[in-house]
Amino acid sequence: MVEKARYVPVVYISHDEIDLKIIIELAGVNKEDIKLEMTSSSVCVNASRKDFDYSGCYSLAHEIDPKKALAKFENGLLTITIPLTKKFSGEIIKID
Repeated sequence: MVEKARYVPVVYISHDEIDLKIIIELAGVNKEDIKLEMTSSSVCVNASRKDFDYSGCYSLAHEIDPKKALAKFENGLLTITIPLTKKFSGEIIKID
């Protein structure tokens, strides 16, 4: 049996003071073939297409509440919005 190729999907991660937003590119995947798992400090996604699989796990710099996560899959993009457990408030650093 020939094993399918496995690729790490392209991921965009951003946040504001209260939410973390993750967009994962999963072109050619059906929603039913996506497995999304989270802990308070990580997100893992696995998705299958006919010709290959996507697989990626990401450690997060800010703690999240996975039980309150919202995920939407549309046009090959998995968009996940997750509340931070603490309001983000960092120091602004002047760049010379």
